[in-house]
Amino acid sequence: MLYLTIDRDSPLPLIRQLYTQLRSKILQGELKAGQKLPSTRQAARELCISRNVVIEAFDQLLAEGYIESKQGSGFYVVPDMYLEQQARQEEAWLIPENDLPAAPSLIDFRSGVPALDFFPRTVWGRMVQRVCHEAPLSALGYNRPEGRLELRQILSRYLYRTRGVQCEPEQIVMTSGATQALTLIAKVLLTTNSQVVMEDPITQDIQTIFSSAGASLIPVPTDEAGMMTDLLPDPEQVRPSFVFVTPSHQFPLGGTLPIQRRIQLIQYARQANCYIVEDDYDSEFRYDSPPISSLQGLAAERVIYVGSFSKILSPGLRLGYLVLPPELVHRYQEAKWFTDLHTPSLDQLALGLFIEDGHLEKYLNRVKKLYKKRRKCLSDALTQAFSNKVSIWGASAGLHVVAAFAGVRFTPALLKELEDCGVRLYPVSDHTIQKDKHTEKLIIGYGNLSEEQIMEGVDRLQKGLAVSQARLQPTL
Repeated sequence: MLYLTIDRDSPLPLIRQLYTQLRSKILQGELKAGQKLPSTRQAARELCISRNVVIEAFDQLLAEGYIESKQGSGFYVVPDMYLEQQARQEEAWLIPENDLPAAPSLIDFRSGVPALDFFPRTVWGRMVQRVCHEAPLSALGYNRPEGRLELRQILSRYLYRTRGVQCEPEQIVMTSGATQALTLIAKVLLTTNSQVVMEDPITQDIQTIFSSAGASLIPVPTDEAGMMTDLLPDPEQVRPSFVFVTPSHQFPLGGTLPIQRRIQLIQYARQANCYIVEDDYDSEFRYDSPPISSLQGLAAERVIYVGSFSKILSPGLRLGYLVLPPELVHRYQEAKWFTDLHTPSLDQLALGLFIEDGHLEKYLNRVKKLYKKRRKCLSDALTQAFSNKVSIWGASAGLHVVAAFAGVRFTPALLKELEDCGVRLYPVSDHTIQKDKHTEKLIIGYGNLSEEQIMEGVDRLQKGLAVSQARLQPTL
């Protein structure tokens, strides 16, 4: 007996169902090396399916080497097919825990996620439909690694108008999100023993991208105003390939780099003969003043500007870009080509229409009002729940705030307790280069949460911390 299940309502063909289940049993060791399979007639009779279905499934297993045929005897499982233990180990690390979907009842304060339910599906659908009807045939073939010229022309005008970025379309390379842009930077500029000067704290993923390329990370502390540029390392002792900053909205602490520090940073890059990488990840969302002009606009020859539409539209679009000094353009085009040839052309053309027809700015104006309300709701809820025991950093921009709780240390054990209370939170200390810093601070994202969820999440946080602190109080 094979103990297989045939589902006639499944969209998966019967042949594929039989083949998949037999292959799984072989890999898991349920069917062992040398074990004989039932005849095709017997299997067809047991499973109430056509013998031809069984024959084709067996033939597929035979062609792929899972079974062997012995003349006049039948089919047998071949040796060395057991794989299940390794497969299970791989599955465990393929998806980081924080990237797994939260349970329905869990309130997840993850930062950097926009209001997904406000994505302009109807308008975006019209743009995609127009592209499918109107795009030239060239858009359906292999395209240039730097991206479609139509989008890069539109983007160069948009960036100059909204961010003060000074560039020609030829200086833009489209990427599959900011992560690929940063990976290309590492690929082109870093080698073993390279040095990178970075804000501390800064996104853990970015640290990993640069350190995986062989670079040593040199941390520079940040305060409420961003990188403390007076603490930059001596360029005579350190030879950085570049300085990495998030000047418009420091991640995670939320500061905005003032003009004096920007000038000091540019002077440092010129003295050290290195580039500045400016990650401008969510600067469109500024609530108490107009958007801050880019650092790139002050020193275009020194700055590599990284932008993305993941935070402002949807991470699912996977659309980002690099604005490069002219002498780097060819090297990045080549690196992009050998990475994935080019970013999907039809998506680029749809984005170009979305920007050119004014839909992006209309959408941003609409969601900024939404995020401003959610930001106020979060700040009010934190103040009401914790009074003077909490201080809020970086509330003027972006999709998150940092909340510093006096006398609290957010250890993994405490975060697990809070998650058991129904709220998932993210400590700043996960993103520090110099460890054991900022242990009292949480990154609290609000972009993709309703006001009701925000208030309920803060209430759960307050109750969870109260229980934890009561347990730690010495008994009298």
